[in-house]
Amino acid sequence: MVNFIALPDIGAKNSVAADLDLGEAINTLRQEKNAVVLAHYYQDYELQDIADFVGDSLDLSRRAAETDADVIVFCGVRFMSEVAKIVNPTRTVLLPDADAGCSLEQACQADDFRRWREAHPDHVSLTYINCSAEVKALSDIIVTSSNAEAIINQIPKDKSILFAPDRHLGNFLIKKTRRNMVLWPGSCVVHEEFSEELLLQMKTEYKGVPVAAHPECPDKILDLADYVGSTKGILNFVSRDPSNSFIIATEPHIIHQMQKDNPSKTFIAARGVSESREAETCPCTHCPFMALNSMEKLYLAMVNNAPRIEMDEDLRLRALKPIERMLKMSPKLASATTQAAE
Repeated sequence: MVNFIALPDIGAKNSVAADLDLGEAINTLRQEKNAVVLAHYYQDYELQDIADFVGDSLDLSRRAAETDADVIVFCGVRFMSEVAKIVNPTRTVLLPDADAGCSLEQACQADDFRRWREAHPDHVSLTYINCSAEVKALSDIIVTSSNAEAIINQIPKDKSILFAPDRHLGNFLIKKTRRNMVLWPGSCVVHEEFSEELLLQMKTEYKGVPVAAHPECPDKILDLADYVGSTKGILNFVSRDPSNSFIIATEPHIIHQMQKDNPSKTFIAARGVSESREAETCPCTHCPFMALNSMEKLYLAMVNNAPRIEMDEDLRLRALKPIERMLKMSPKLASATTQAAE
């Protein structure tokens, strides 16, 4: 296997004392190991607050590429920590829970993707960052929801495009760029949960309140949104829009950063199909993979130096090329990340 997660050794520490101050212990280990903690907006609030940097996939890719830390601890999912290893081969990259995967990654296996590419030999392959290192290595350019439109607009008009693995993001980009693209039929289990019927009910209940949605949502949700964009884009939108309240159609842990940045505003999580009308949020709209990480697992990963991303150098170099193309083609953002720990 050329890409795997090294698990803790037999006899490694596997529990945390009940009286341990986890925040203090993690901060001590961070200093001792010259470690940086990166966290995605969809992580638990405690993990966001203890992280050195909180951001979306593009933010965190840039931070991983720029860090001078010896250890990168990625509070996110596996494909994110793989990117950190790809751009930082000499660094130790830790993932608190080895099972923190992604439904989009699972829906696009490398062998199937290779056959798909071979069936479209004249197409350039734009692949959403939510995929494995093996799929990245078979791609021409990696994109995120933050930069995909700008990158597509740099591709010659006469060039045909493959887009994988999220069909909803792909459909959104087709409408934005007016480019024809062949789409892989994948989707995010979280963003599939948002219901047109329930969102219409919420728009009636909260009259005049803008809806902000992530482009991984189905078209019927995006058609009801006042703003569609990446997690970073949604954060910027709610900060600059004069409205006092917003309905948020993406993983609801992002609301933590919204409330920190805009304490006088109100944020309402869009309801999922599995919850009651009265509920504000439910587990169905929480990413089950992001939820696997915890403060306890973060601490144990730093103590045990595992789970740890390991990667064959040939795979890493092949996966690096489309990531480097992405970073080169991405517009520079004024504030790439939110600093969560002073």
